[in-house]
Amino acid sequence: MWQCMVRPIWRDQSRDRDEEGERVRRNERAGDPLREQGEDRSRVTSMELFFDLVYVFAVTQLSHLLLANLDLRGALHTALLLLAVWWAWIYTAWITNWFDPNRRAVRMMLVGVMVASLLMSASLPNAFGDRGLLFAGAYVAMQVGRSVWAVLELRGHRELQRNFQRILVWSAASGVLWIAGGLASESRRELLWLAAVVVDYLAPICGFVTPGLGRSTTREWNIAGEHLAERCELFLIIALGESILVTGATFGELELSAAVLAAFVIAFLGSVALWWVYFDRAAGDAEEAIASSADPGRLGRSAYTYLHLPMVAGIIVAAVGDELTIAHPLGHADLATAATVLGGPALFLAGHLLFKRAVFGVWSLPRLGGIVVLVAVGAIGRDWSPLLLAAVALLVVASIPWWDARIAPADMVPVRSG
Repeated sequence: MWQCMVRPIWRDQSRDRDEEGERVRRNERAGDPLREQGEDRSRVTSMELFFDLVYVFAVTQLSHLLLANLDLRGALHTALLLLAVWWAWIYTAWITNWFDPNRRAVRMMLVGVMVASLLMSASLPNAFGDRGLLFAGAYVAMQVGRSVWAVLELRGHRELQRNFQRILVWSAASGVLWIAGGLASESRRELLWLAAVVVDYLAPICGFVTPGLGRSTTREWNIAGEHLAERCELFLIIALGESILVTGATFGELELSAAVLAAFVIAFLGSVALWWVYFDRAAGDAEEAIASSADPGRLGRSAYTYLHLPMVAGIIVAAVGDELTIAHPLGHADLATAATVLGGPALFLAGHLLFKRAVFGVWSLPRLGGIVVLVAVGAIGRDWSPLLLAAVALLVVASIPWWDARIAPADMVPVRSG
């Protein structure tokens, strides 16, 4: 009986591998690096999942960096580095929306980007110290190198090639600031890298406008919306996975007590609640919205490229709050603990509020209400214990899916994009 059950499954997996191998061979023969049009264009490949493993390490590094520097300057440093990490990842998600990762040339490019990503991630703890140039060099090598590769590969695809030429110019411009910052002292490095981030994040808003090359419009970014949506969903899973990893590792190192056990359970349920807020309804509805949009590039830029970042940041901050709460559940919460325990979920809800606004054109009352309650608790709960603050934050976040189910059906109407 066991063999009878396994054999059909094995045949299905074998058939999938054969079909994927045939697609690789067909694309190699055609010499076209782009994804084929049709249903398969939206498919996330195993190469993309493999690529994401490097960013598991990056997210872990960022949370540890924030935990070790729980002051305003440490928070600003972590935020600046997160902006760079996210930008490196999201640009790769866009490029694999167009280019087929099953093609060998694309895989080799992704492996090169993975090496640079690993160097960048390894240098994060000392990016404002003696590894600033390594961090900046790895980041610039990714951004510029990826665009150079795309321009060279896109012979015969004039419109898309011109788009990557514009991206290359902007990446090179910000790259000068990144490298200069890597060579500068810490105070000047902060200013130069801040300027570099501004250039990077303004580029898509400005349509990568370039003298002699014109500017791009979102309607020219003919993407497979479901693919980009799924890629961003998977990055949120990476961030939530890191949060759970921190919860388990911290709990395993401590002497068992009722308070520590309660903090551990609340921290885990907090991660579940964040997952539920995002994936219960909005993720699938938003995926359908971008797939059916007349201008998926616009939604890809606003809802996914920009507005997923605060959600990722909120998860990282919440993970730091979880670790602090499990380590010291009782007594008065200090400012850093209260800020991370309450601020992490509030930042996530703010990001999701803006995400839903961009996709569906409405302001979500449950998320607005949750943010207001978390801010109020921060104001009145100065003498509360970390455990109590975490419990209240959990109740606030967990109440939102329940609230959604009662008032949100009207929210699930996507914005018309033309």
